[in-house]
Amino acid sequence: MTCPSPSASSLSRASTINPAKTRYPRDLDVWKHAPILKGTTRFAPRSDVRNIMVTGGAGFIGSWVVRHLALTYPQAYNVVSFDKLDYCATLNNTRPLNDRRNFTFYHGDLTNPSEVLDCMERYNIDTVLHFAAQSHVDLSFGNSYSFTHANVYGTHVLLESANKVGVQRFIHVSTDEVYGEVKEGDDERLETSILAPTNPYAASKAAAEMLVQSYQKSFKLPAIIVRSNNVYGPHQYPEKIIPKFACLIKRQRPVVLHGDGSPTRRYLFASDAADAFDTILHKGQVGQIYNVGSSDEISNLALSGKMLDALGVDRDDEERARKWIKWTEDRPFNDRRYAVDGTKLRQLGWQQKVSLDEGILLTVDWYRRFGELWWGDVGHVLTPFPIVSHGDVLPDDRRCMTDEPLVRSGDLETTLMPLGRVKA
Repeated sequence: MTCPSPSASSLSRASTINPAKTRYPRDLDVWKHAPILKGTTRFAPRSDVRNIMVTGGAGFIGSWVVRHLALTYPQAYNVVSFDKLDYCATLNNTRPLNDRRNFTFYHGDLTNPSEVLDCMERYNIDTVLHFAAQSHVDLSFGNSYSFTHANVYGTHVLLESANKVGVQRFIHVSTDEVYGEVKEGDDERLETSILAPTNPYAASKAAAEMLVQSYQKSFKLPAIIVRSNNVYGPHQYPEKIIPKFACLIKRQRPVVLHGDGSPTRRYLFASDAADAFDTILHKGQVGQIYNVGSSDEISNLALSGKMLDALGVDRDDEERARKWIKWTEDRPFNDRRYAVDGTKLRQLGWQQKVSLDEGILLTVDWYRRFGELWWGDVGHVLTPFPIVSHGDVLPDDRRCMTDEPLVRSGDLETTLMPLGRVKA
């Protein structure tokens, strides 16, 4: 048993460490060399949409949508990115837009009513896409108050300001996790299914949805709710599994799986997610809920194999494979799988275009080329169980790694060997 170190294809489409003393300094000009990524859809502009506020616009999914809207509709829409620049956000995600007349960045905190209202009034906001949230499930187990504060109270502040200024369209971004665990063989969850969240993060998002629906009923706020599968791709902070594994392997460190690695998730590439939100903005009906569902479902263990393949790691025998895959204890509770039915959104014309294999290759290529230059040293979050201490995200060095899963499930040897490789 070993414990982790304390500190340690071309694309068409907050650190506690002193950057002067690290092998991974942030490059403030890296964004100049990176491709500008967005979605692929384009619709006739809406006459009732002009000034769009995107909360969390410097974060992962929010910045994809900001870039897509600002670049796809330069004459039709003004886009205001509202962000507090928390540890998982960076202005690098939107710097290419700084010279665009239809783009503005507003540095503000969603839980500060005066800043939210000032942004809405100053820029005559008529449309809101609400992405800002604490979203890393692992952190929610030990830092749940901050999730309630940001995700529930922050949403309440935003709703109150939106109601005061009379926005025409309020798109609230939720998650498939509000449905809770979906057992193998159970029906995929519809938008009308009961919410049954099982972790503090998912519970905070479900609570935020209740606030949105209350403002819709009480004040006729024109709201739409969106529940998506896991989104991945370039620009994602490396606390999430795909970019985390990419950064670990690039550092010649093993990936670490919770439990036995058997829980599955469905993954959606970021450009497809941007297309989904663009579709909902232009064609979604007020008062409705839309699932954004992916057809790509994979276990964490199988995903780790695809990541090793994409990064060129030799795992042609079990001994080599075991060198790269380690195990640690599971989360306090880990849903086995989530599964949503995305028929309703597909009926609006949206479709998933990027397969998981293609998306992983595109993502790995981006992290190879830009990776930690984008954020600086992220070693403190490349841990199976990050914790928050005095506002900083740190590794939890009490958690140890093992060479075997703590609970064996399925055929481990088969999964470790070169089956189900990424297709180039």
